[in-house]
Amino acid sequence: MHVTTIGIDLAKTIFQVHGVTEDGGVAFNRSLRRHQVLPFLAKLEPCLIGMEACGTSHHWAREISKLGHQVKLMPPAYVKPYVKRGKTDAADAEAICEAVTRPTMRFVAIKSPDQQALLSQHRARQLLIGQRTQLSNMIRGLIGEFGYVVRKGLNHIRDFAIDLQAGNGPELPPAAQTVILTLCEQLLLLHVRIKDLEAEIFAASRTDKRVKLLETIPGIGPVTASAIVATVGSPHQFKSGREFAAWLGLTPLNRSSGGKERLGRISKMGDRYLRALLVAGMTSRVRAARARPDRVDPWLISLLERKPVRLATVAMANKVARIIWAVLTRGEPYRAPVAA
Repeated sequence: MHVTTIGIDLAKTIFQVHGVTEDGGVAFNRSLRRHQVLPFLAKLEPCLIGMEACGTSHHWAREISKLGHQVKLMPPAYVKPYVKRGKTDAADAEAICEAVTRPTMRFVAIKSPDQQALLSQHRARQLLIGQRTQLSNMIRGLIGEFGYVVRKGLNHIRDFAIDLQAGNGPELPPAAQTVILTLCEQLLLLHVRIKDLEAEIFAASRTDKRVKLLETIPGIGPVTASAIVATVGSPHQFKSGREFAAWLGLTPLNRSSGGKERLGRISKMGDRYLRALLVAGMTSRVRAARARPDRVDPWLISLLERKPVRLATVAMANKVARIIWAVLTRGEPYRAPVAA
């Protein structure tokens, strides 16, 4: 009895394993503890193993691949339609085993440890920025109760925190002074940690050729470039630039029917972090276009004249995503189009 395909439903402690033979018969559907997974798979002949792309999936994919098996990761949303009835670990493992054999299934590239290490820096930076924003809003709200207003912007709230720490802040009741001072100290500490993470990301990006290529694209900085390289890995997993843009969730939803084409808002089904970085980069380009229109692509000027600003930035992010795919696949720096 030769097992040809296995579906593994990952978990923290108890894993469900479903295997089928060449004729489609069920060889086993059993649960294994974490330490039993690799010894169990090591006893089997090399076969196709499918898993959902979720937490720890890339680690398990690398470890199982070392045993000689072919491992493929799939988006959980694409596996769900294969669940026949009910929500159990056994049913999920069976659905994964079925989905991995479909010829039209889309798979997720397995990330290397270096990719995940770089992504961990980006995730930590994103978390700290969110916490810094929460602290800023809290400080503004508290001092507003005493009639003091701090101007919008990170630099203004940081300057207020420095002044308060130096004893040059507004006169507040002792209890409020202690609370706000504690929050200001935490804000400044988070700001230093964010700068340290950004310095580490910049240092890692200086040695990567692909990051340097992406930095030649207008609106793409070291943070965005390194995040794209760490997340995407090989661009050859996408057939075209449009497929890459769709993977990022920057293409419109298609609800065409009866010969009538209906395009809606963007799908937002891709990586939210990358999509936010691209849109933020295009927003900076819009500001530069308004300040110095003579230095901007004429296509961008005409787009801003026809469309709202937010819609224009998303359209620019879509276009830049296709440029990113072309730059990575060809291995050549971006060259701005020459006006006729």
